[in-house]
Amino acid sequence: MHSPSASPPVPLAQMQFGATCREGTVEFRLWAPRARQVRLAVEEMSPVEMQRDDDGWHTARLPGGAGLRYSFVLPDGLQVPDPASRFQPDDVFGASEVIDPAAYAWTDASWRGRPWEEAVIYELHVGTFTPGGTFREAIDKLPHLADLGVTAVQIMPIADFPGRRNWGYDGVLLFAPDSAYGRPEDLKAFIDAAHRLGLMVFLDVVYNHLGPEGNFLPLYAPLFTERHQTPWGAAINFDGEGSYWIRQLVIQNALYWVQEYHFDGLRLDAVHGILDDSSPQILTELADRVRQSVPGRQVHLILENEENEASRLDPRGVTEGAYTAQWNDDVHHVLHTALTGEGQGYYADYVGRTDLLGRSLAEGFAFQGEAMPYRGSARGESSAELPPTAFVAFLQNHDQIGNRAIGDRIAALAPPEAVRAAACLYLLSPQIPMLFMGEEWGTARCFPFFVGFEGDLADKVREGRYREFERFPEFRDPESRNAIPDPAAEATFLAAKLDWSEVEREPHRDWLAFYRRLLHLRQAEIVPRLAAAGSAPGSYTVIATGAVVVTWSLADGEELILHANLSPQPATGFPPAPGRIVFEVGPVGENGAMGPWSVRWAVAG
Repeated sequence: MHSPSASPPVPLAQMQFGATCREGTVEFRLWAPRARQVRLAVEEMSPVEMQRDDDGWHTARLPGGAGLRYSFVLPDGLQVPDPASRFQPDDVFGASEVIDPAAYAWTDASWRGRPWEEAVIYELHVGTFTPGGTFREAIDKLPHLADLGVTAVQIMPIADFPGRRNWGYDGVLLFAPDSAYGRPEDLKAFIDAAHRLGLMVFLDVVYNHLGPEGNFLPLYAPLFTERHQTPWGAAINFDGEGSYWIRQLVIQNALYWVQEYHFDGLRLDAVHGILDDSSPQILTELADRVRQSVPGRQVHLILENEENEASRLDPRGVTEGAYTAQWNDDVHHVLHTALTGEGQGYYADYVGRTDLLGRSLAEGFAFQGEAMPYRGSARGESSAELPPTAFVAFLQNHDQIGNRAIGDRIAALAPPEAVRAAACLYLLSPQIPMLFMGEEWGTARCFPFFVGFEGDLADKVREGRYREFERFPEFRDPESRNAIPDPAAEATFLAAKLDWSEVEREPHRDWLAFYRRLLHLRQAEIVPRLAAAGSAPGSYTVIATGAVVVTWSLADGEELILHANLSPQPATGFPPAPGRIVFEVGPVGENGAMGPWSVRWAVAG
């Protein structure tokens, strides 16, 4: 499964950006085509002028090694960090620190990853996963995840952001793990420890925008283009004049995480905001370059994509430029609306749609080119021919919890029997399941949106957050609006930290046992049948409101069959229980009856 291999070790990324240790010296390189002159400031030394070539590269080499602090001085005297800094000990406005990537002594030489069909993903935010919120402290919790049945840890973005707390999507220095979580060697130790336990580690990366504070690149390089607009403003320049080195910066960042840090994969945030009219597109080139860079290792690339472009997906890794899988928001939305009845916002297109419940489970995307009334446009491509492993299914994630006004979890919104039924459904589905931290014990902790901005920027984020929820009737009056946590307050961040003492108390202990049982059952019954699964679509039948039968063709001519009633009312008309029953939850009846919130899984053939 992940045994030692004779494959040669993967070489460290040879970056063209940043500071590189070379035999007692450090070579510094900055691409700044808009600057006629750049000086290099190293610790207490007087700044030295860098050599500029015709392509806008500024270079210098000085005696020294790891630990040197340095920055670049622009023509107007502004001192800025290295955009390819490997570490920022004093945050995004401080000096960069030279890191020697060869200094860490890895112990995972035999690790070659795990097959994708074995993936059970656990999404976590480093700063709130443990009381101290560090990479080192998180190592102590890895045995809990391995025992649970998790096989992959997915870390929310860690690229250096301004302040000491952030979800991570405001990063501005893409190569520097944020110092709030520890040093680079601490992150490497976390990944090393995960590999010893058989856990893959994925990183969430953001290439569609940079944060609003601490991004100096536009001062000296064509980072943005007005040719395309995104929800964050002008798009990153992947196809305009001067875009070549911007593309290389992003691609080398992806290579850096996979090679230098031994990450087993990347999750690319909101790729619908990556706009590129060139050929090959940046997403295609990035996928190909990453896979070519790590021969002998299994590396998985995951998309978040509002456009549901099925043509970008291939979990078998055969199609050039394709990605392993995509987060399947449609599965979340059909499960959430079935459990809660909520129909506000984008849930309006899903509430009461049992056909979409069946379709998203059987075929991946619920909308495959059809118009969506709330969205006001068509969405998606046909996904019916893709194998189920092309989709990552979840009941909760950071967005679907934290983008709620209070950050409340599903356990606070639906009865326990409903949550159990939905958990049983997605954790045993042939799609790849993903949990959000603390879900496995039904934590009572919310996960609200938080930032560490100060001053005017904090005010803008706070006001924007309040305006976002003014369209919901329950938050229109001042009193209810005040119930929305202040995203810039430290108390909001602290409230998001997991309380690990809950694990020892009921009902959390019972929830943990339930999740562990399901995930161990998944490894025994579902995973072995996924490796050779055909690409034929699943099929579904609507039995009643909230009630469906779904069938998938798996390995060796077998079928996996789901009977589910995600409704508070009993349902009749289900066919006889087929084959061997693998698991049941809820009041499953006789003669085609399924009680409220009941699920049955069976294998036939």
